[in-house]
Amino acid sequence: MEKINYPNYNYIYMDLIKKKFPQRSEEFKPLLKNNLDILSVIKVNKMLFGEEDRSGKQTSQKYRSYNKEAILRILNYQKVYGLNNTQTAQHFNISRNSITKWKRLFRK
Repeated sequence: MEKINYPNYNYIYMDLIKKKFPQRSEEFKPLLKNNLDILSVIKVNKMLFGEEDRSGKQTSQKYRSYNKEAILRILNYQKVYGLNNTQTAQHFNISRNSITKWKRLFRK
């Protein structure tokens, strides 16, 4: 079976912070010590750039991908906090249809 290579988000964000936000490097050091998963990447990105406007949200959603671990964490979050699909989708900025599909695939 082929091993799938993922980008090293730690290096990407360390370089980005060093070049564009050097004054905030201490703030992000604890976050970047561990390997970033997709949910951490979204959190760091939101901390760096803030909330985006509605027009940018649709284009950035196209390029997100979630691995099995991230999907299970999202579904577990939904279960722990008793959220419905709409509330979970709004919290994580993803489609309700994605949540429904993931529930069908992973919660049999």
